[in-house]
This record gives sequence, C-alpha cells and structure tokens, in this order.
Amino acid sequence: MPPTDENPIPSVWTRPRRQREQLSREQIVSEAVKLLDAEGIEALSMRRLGTRLGAGATSLYRHVANKDELIELVVDEVYGELEVPDADGPQGWRAAVGGSAYSLRSMALRHPWVASVLGQVGLVHLGPNVMRMSDRMLAVFEAAGFPPEETDQAMSTLVAYVIGMATSEAAYLSLIARSGKDERELMESLRPSAEQAVRDHPRLREGHVAQRGKDPQQLREANFDYGLQRVLDGLEARLGRKDG
Repeated sequence: MPPTDENPIPSVWTRPRRQREQLSREQIVSEAVKLLDAEGIEALSMRRLGTRLGAGATSLYRHVANKDELIELVVDEVYGELEVPDADGPQGWRAAVGGSAYSLRSMALRHPWVASVLGQVGLVHLGPNVMRMSDRMLAVFEAAGFPPEETDQAMSTLVAYVIGMATSEAAYLSLIARSGKDERELMESLRPSAEQAVRDHPRLREGHVAQRGKDPQQLREANFDYGLQRVLDGLEARLGRKDG
C-alpha cells in the first residue's frame, strides 16, 4: 500500500482488515513468531513463511501488504504476553512498575529479535496489545502522582532502559547458544583469556576476581535490577519536584 496524503506511513493498522476463511491473519502471525524465535529476523520472508504455512506468498499478501506490515503484527503479538500489575494507590506504583519492567525484559529475552525492529517499521505503537500495555502503564504512573503531561515521559524512560539492557543481554545469550555450551561452561572456558586481558587493569581485575565462581544468570539479573532500581529512584525523586 503506497503512502498517500491521508495515510503518509504505510501500516497494517491504518487500513481495513481482510477476512479470509482458508488462511487467517492469526495463523500467519503465530507461524511468523515461531520462525523468528527459531531463526531470527534474517530468516523472515514472505516466501519462507508461506512455505511453512503450506501456502504461496500470494496468499499472505491478501492479509499483509509487505514484510514491514508482518513485523508490525508480530511485535504486537508478543507484546500481548506482557503483564502490567495494578498499582495499589501511590504507595504501590514502584512495585507495579518494577513488575512491568521484568515482564518486558522476559518477553524481549524470549523473543530476541524484537528489540532490533522496534521503531524501524510502520506504526507499531498503534497495535492493540502495545496500546493496551501502554495505557495500563500510564495508569500506574498516574496513580503514583505524576502529572498527566509527564506520565508518558516516565514510561518512555523506563521502557528505554529495559529494552536497552535486554538487547545486550539477548545478544549475549545468542552468542552462548551458538557456542553449544551452557552459560557456566562458556564463562569457565573464557576465564583464562579474561584473566590475561585484565592483568594490567587493576579495577577490572578486581571486579573479575569478585565475580569468579558466581552464577552468571544471577549476576545478569542483579545487574538488571541494579539499573532498574536506580531508574525508579530517579522517578521517585521526581515526584517531589513536580514544579520543574
């Protein structure tokens, strides 16, 4: 669908949905998510997806105009997995926001291709699951006491932190998967090289020694939580400075 003055950005969310009996949009999206999870964004093509569905690419084009529209749909699909707890008044906002952050991180690690496509195609923010999640998170920040004009900024700050951390973490976990080792085995195999590399850097060496023998998954989770708590500290401090 080419851009027009009324529709300047082509998007699956800005045109009527076709209703077909033999192959549904839901089937297409479900299979696309499986393909992406198994093989990554580079493997996704309309032809490849059509083959997996036992249909020609032409059948898919009746539901989505191009690959970008398909990506809009799969992103919205996985956002449907998020859980945003309710805030029990102003005192419960921090736990609710923290729970939302952990849910978003978990989703991004289950679907490591997500971070690479956010903001790059179409109008992802218009997807029903993305909008539902955003509205619930805005309600939590509103319950916390943020003024209406600041709730979106607070939410965007949180999401940016989570997606940034999850992107690096997902890339690291993909490296581990390609190595054929589990995380502990890979870290142990790299230990001699790491110790050699930090030998002339005392601060790095001290940190490396402090982490020796610790569960790498627990270290990753602790690093994520440290940054999350500092973001929440900053937002909490902001609640006392609504005038500026």
